Parts: sequence; C-alpha cells; structure tokens
Amino acid sequence: MRLIPSERKYLEILRILKEHRDPMGAKRLSEILAERGFVLTDRAVQYYLRYLDEMGFTQKVGNTGRVLTNAGIAETESALVDERIGFIISRLERLAFRSTFDPATGTGDVAYNLSLVPEEAASGVTRSFEQVSRAGYAFYPACRILDRDPRVPSGQVGIISLCSITIDGVFQRSGIPVTMAYGGRLAFEGKEVKGFLDLVGYRGTTIDPLQLFISAGLTSIREVISTGTGVALANVREVPVPAMDRAKDLLAQMVRWGFAPPAGMGNQVFNTPDSAHHVSIVSYSGMNMVGLGVEEGYPIRTEIGAGTIPFSRMQDSA
Repeated sequence: MRLIPSERKYLEILRILKEHRDPMGAKRLSEILAERGFVLTDRAVQYYLRYLDEMGFTQKVGNTGRVLTNAGIAETESALVDERIGFIISRLERLAFRSTFDPATGTGDVAYNLSLVPEEAASGVTRSFEQVSRAGYAFYPACRILDRDPRVPSGQVGIISLCSITIDGVFQRSGIPVTMAYGGRLAFEGKEVKGFLDLVGYRGTTIDPLQLFISAGLTSIREVISTGTGVALANVREVPVPAMDRAKDLLAQMVRWGFAPPAGMGNQVFNTPDSAHHVSIVSYSGMNMVGLGVEEGYPIRTEIGAGTIPFSRMQDSA
C-alpha cells in the first residue's frame, strides 16, 4: 500500500524520522515541520502519526516517540523524485535565514554541520578535522564536541563544524541577493587550483553534492594536504555584479574572525560558467573535514546544515 504522492505532510514526517533515526515525538516533529513550511499543531501531528502507524510505516517506541519501520524506509526511498528535488537547497536557504552572524562585531549565530562518530573513533576524527584546518581548507578552523544532545545516540559523539551557508546569511542581512549555485570537486596541482572536475547544481539534486562526492570516494584531500596535488571540495555561490565590492568587504571582515578566505571570486572563476551579470564566489567547504575523516577510514554520518550556534561558542573551541 502506498501513500498518495500529494500528501506531502505524510512524506515530510517520514523523511524527518528517516533523517533523525532516534524515536521522535509529536512536539519535536511539529517544530521541525514548521521550519520546513508545514505548520501543524501537536494534535494534528499525532493524527498523521496514527495514520502512518496504520499504514505500517511507523511504530511507537514506548513513550519516547515513533521510528520508521522497514516499510516506512522503503516508502521514503521510493517517494517521487520530483517531490525531493529542491529539498536540499530549500533546507540550506532556511538555515541561511536563521544565521545572524555580524562580521563587523563577531556576534550572532552561525550555521553548522553535525557529524556523528563512534566514541572510540572520536579522537581520530577530531585529528583529521584539525589537519584540514591547519592546512587552510576548512571553512572555519575550529570544531566543537556536542555534549548532551538528543540527536547524539548512545555510544556516539557529535562533532560540530561550521557550514559555509553562514556566508549566505551574512550577505542576506546586508541586502545582497545570493544564490548557492553549485557544489564541486576542486582539483589542485602543486598547491595551485587548476579548476573544477565536477559541478552539481543544488537546485536540481535530491542529495547534497558534497556528501555524494565523499561517499563515492571521489576526493583526495589527504593528497592535497600532504603534496599539494589532489581533489578537495568547494561551493560556488553567486551574487549580482553591483554587489561585488560589498561582498568582498564582508568576506574580508569574516576572514578577520578566522573564516577561510574565498578560493576565488569574479565573473568567471577557474572554469565556472562565465556571466556578465553575476559574480561567482568559490569557498572551501566545511565538508573537507568530513571528507578527510572518511578517507582515513572513520565511520562518519553527517547532517549538513544541522542548525545554528552562537559564534562565541565556536570561538571557545578555537
């Protein structure tokens, strides 16, 4: 038995449960649904959950909440592709709106990625993150261990690293229209950028491009760090040409707080598409940290754009 494709609220509940794994109650589901544009009361969410229980897609775990059944997992994976296209970019755009970092004062909230790793692997993963930071290929050089968070399962450790979508929040708050255009594999030779090997548009994908490259083994971040020749990850965002000087100023302010400078900026950077109307900004991704950890064999599960955190808490970790 299948859900009617138009019932997007049902599908969204299934997706949330699939993303978070641990049992989740109606109150938390209602909060996350609101962030995604579905405003439902706790009672309404309970109604949807009862229906999903009857369909065999979810099951109740004591008083802690619901989890997906195998049938529920299969339903989320077979949901119509056109329902999922644009989900990644929409999520990042919402996170950019919630990012309030002010580079003039170094205050406000910044966006982060959350990586979950087994406790026994935490020290090794942290060392991998630090190697990328010291080499200058991380969006921000510090990471933070997340303590006592319901998203972190027993026996695992949560590690926060900052997400470059913070840039979009900074631009938006300064009145600069910005578009997260591509995620890509950036080739290096002799410590110099040679150009992109692949670019995937965020608006036409059902999966985050950088996670795809990492899981497919298409990075060689270790080689970039050790020899200067290899493949790392970067994002390409676009702003209107008249905003170029203001964007440069804001990025320079961010660099003073420890953020990595852009790898390139202009109407055509490296081999990105040429445009007379837009400026491309190539920035190193915080996912380079995760990429190196995966290359070194550590089991890492990362939620890109997992939330926001006061920048002061990340400075404490620097």
